[in-house]
Amino acid sequence: MKEIEANKKAWGSLAKVHYEHCLKTFKENKIIFTKIIEEEIGEINGKRVIHLQCNTGADTILLAKKGAIVTGVDLVPENIFYARKLSEELGIQNIDFIESDIMTFMSKHHEKYDMVFTTEGVLTWLPDLNKWAETINHLLKDNGILYVMDNHPFSMMFNGEKLKDNILEIRYPYFKREPDFSEEMDDYWSDNKTTPVFEWMYKISDIINPLAKNGFMIEFFNEFDTLYFDMGDMKEKEYGIFHYPHFEGKMPFSFSLKARKVLS
Repeated sequence: MKEIEANKKAWGSLAKVHYEHCLKTFKENKIIFTKIIEEEIGEINGKRVIHLQCNTGADTILLAKKGAIVTGVDLVPENIFYARKLSEELGIQNIDFIESDIMTFMSKHHEKYDMVFTTEGVLTWLPDLNKWAETINHLLKDNGILYVMDNHPFSMMFNGEKLKDNILEIRYPYFKREPDFSEEMDDYWSDNKTTPVFEWMYKISDIINPLAKNGFMIEFFNEFDTLYFDMGDMKEKEYGIFHYPHFEGKMPFSFSLKARKVLS
């Protein structure tokens, strides 16, 4: 799929700088989960956790530091190379990494886990959330947990360059299904840019319905007027939690979801 291959190349070009950033900030003890994630994932010590779309492994390592036995999965070979390197540099033992497209992962991996963890800017890179939900069902033990934190699709509709000026201009229709093409993508951890990339808009129903179809019970769906990165002139309320004061209490920018597998 040309879109997936383009994204794979684009993210691969950023892998080394992401590794360098994460290594530096880990050694400075400056990487932690946000308060929201920390509170919502609960106790995972001794649990088997699989982290989908793990990038260069920063959050995978945080899961391992909480005592979980963790497997990180990512499409990009450079990300997996540097994720392994990062975990080795930091002396993390209870962790491993697998290179795979999530859309084909179910056919090649048959281990079972207590939790699937996937967060912060992941769903927009997936062309098929039905296949995503099927894969999560395949990976989880009965009664296992899915945890998701991501961009709220409501805020994703708008022109991000104008939100800082309190202007709501719809740029990406909520019901659009074709992938959006971007000639240039800014990197959130450096001044680097990479091209090109393709992203898929998703609706709330695109997340909930496939999970329901695949035997999941939603335990919570929380919405926040904050975001986990600065999308442009946002204010940091606390570590890793950003907002626009003029939209506080007015519109959602992110959501979290916890679902339990109740049917095989």
